[in-house]
Amino acid sequence: MQSLDERCLRYLAEAVGCGSVRAAADKLNVNASAVSRQIVQMEGQLATPLIERHRRGVRATPAGSLLLDYYRRQASDREDILAKLTELKGLRRGHIDVVLGEGFVGDLMSGLLQGFWARHPDLTMTLDLAATNDVVRRVVEDEAHLGLVYNPPPEPRLRTHLAMPHPIRLLVRADHPLAAHPGPVRLADLAGHRLGTMHPAYGIRQIIAAAERAEGVRLDPVLITGSIGVLKQFVASGIGVTLLPAFCAAQEISAGSLVALPLADPGLDGVEAQIVTRLGRQLSPAAGTLLQHLARGMAGEARSGTRRSSSSR
Repeated sequence: MQSLDERCLRYLAEAVGCGSVRAAADKLNVNASAVSRQIVQMEGQLATPLIERHRRGVRATPAGSLLLDYYRRQASDREDILAKLTELKGLRRGHIDVVLGEGFVGDLMSGLLQGFWARHPDLTMTLDLAATNDVVRRVVEDEAHLGLVYNPPPEPRLRTHLAMPHPIRLLVRADHPLAAHPGPVRLADLAGHRLGTMHPAYGIRQIIAAAERAEGVRLDPVLITGSIGVLKQFVASGIGVTLLPAFCAAQEISAGSLVALPLADPGLDGVEAQIVTRLGRQLSPAAGTLLQHLARGMAGEARSGTRRSSSSR
């Protein structure tokens, strides 16, 4: 079998990732003709097309997708080997890429990362916020070492390291009429109340849509957003109500400004927050250490929250 030129693979990856040969050339700081030439050369060597050109740019053929998977695995394996060599120096260097849903930010910044950096002050990190589907994509494509995601869709290439139950609740301001609602709230009870929800790309909204179908109701939100922060402000200002896991507003609930009410639909209870990696990926020592730290810390917080909920009933 012919050898695969790494530069050709990189040009192919950038062309598909950027969506066009010209955008890839700009990113690589080379001529567009050089990118096209390298891809054509590899197509000739392998006797199969690797990209399809369409009106909006290029996309990978099935053969191109196979090569891109190979290239990403090679890149992540090389990174992991170099990181393991760094491990011999006592985790004095290393970088970790994490992609997560916005709802996890409060948990991370409330002490988990503080404790991690106290033990490993020289490690660096990128934290990117993304919708559920994009968290999954970036993890399986090795753009991130770890993903923190709420209710991910079934994906055989994901490995779940920790799954914590986090049911969806109705969040209202403490003085809202629904705050005194007796018993679990049905989705039908939200009629007449101004509702804010996440975009459909988010796992939270997908779960709510399934509950709507199960109850035979249709919610008509007045606000649709990709920001949990916007939804919390929407509720805190008294404009309306929202549906979120309680951990997304833990500080506001603890302070008494917001109230989290249980919902009647059982489908809104059996959902989980997960820490995930790509199945089969060997994490770098830095990423593996962060994974263990987050799993221990978030599992401990979940147990503490369960005890507090039990003692308050």
